[in-house]
Amino acid sequence: MLPALAFAILLDAPLDSVPASYAKEIADFRAHREAEINSDDGWITLVGLHWLKPGENRVGSDPSCEVPLPASAPKRAGAIILGKAGARFVPAPGIQLQEATLRPDEDVLRIGRITFFLIEREGRLAVRVKDNDGEARRAFTGLRWYPTDMAWRIDARFEPWAERHTITFDTSGGVKEQMESPGYVTFVKNGREFRLEPVWDEGKLFFVFRDQTSGKSTYGGARFLYAAPAKNGIISLDFNKAVNPPCVFTPYATCPLPPPQNRLGLQVTAGELMYGENDHRKP
Repeated sequence: MLPALAFAILLDAPLDSVPASYAKEIADFRAHREAEINSDDGWITLVGLHWLKPGENRVGSDPSCEVPLPASAPKRAGAIILGKAGARFVPAPGIQLQEATLRPDEDVLRIGRITFFLIEREGRLAVRVKDNDGEARRAFTGLRWYPTDMAWRIDARFEPWAERHTITFDTSGGVKEQMESPGYVTFVKNGREFRLEPVWDEGKLFFVFRDQTSGKSTYGGARFLYAAPAKNGIISLDFNKAVNPPCVFTPYATCPLPPPQNRLGLQVTAGELMYGENDHRKP
């Protein structure tokens, strides 16, 4: 059996059949991906997800707080008051933060190397907590990938829906998310035709899929893939750029899981491999 380091080197070995320009494109993509995951406030810094209750929710490092912060934070940093008009943060005496109404995903409060902010899911509000000096970030070992393979950069045919179409995703956090789908794509691999349904995400086609490597060499829940909008009815599906969802790096993310139509009956031996030894959300 190959030692772990030798195995990692083998996986990243360049293929002679890959043009230099494309090899550089994928190398740059992977370097940017790793830097993003391990950046300040990146996904690997997420250390808490706490659902708010009506009324006062105390915030601080005291374990009795409804929104507990890491030990480096003050025992009482303040409170988030949840009412009919929304959530309002009130700082504790001596805490250098402003009292303010908090907007989900917009207003970020920072204490030293710790940040916290609201998210909304199915009409419920929760607080995400990030720690830039957290244990998971300190232990980050880098990402692993399948070898770059031109055969997994596939032209797919895009077919728009005739009417408005939405996809409902189950998530790793137990809530559901609905997103609009512009159409579906079909592609051929190993002499068989496959189909995937994307949704829109920031002007790109966003695919949440599972395949026969899931739970083995890749994350068991899903992988993500982005593609540019179709040109003349064709899109480029580059599975060399398939990546793990945030919940691979933290148990506090709420990641969408693939709908039944996006569970492929083939092994997609391209893109990002499982991170770490423990697949803590394998279905």
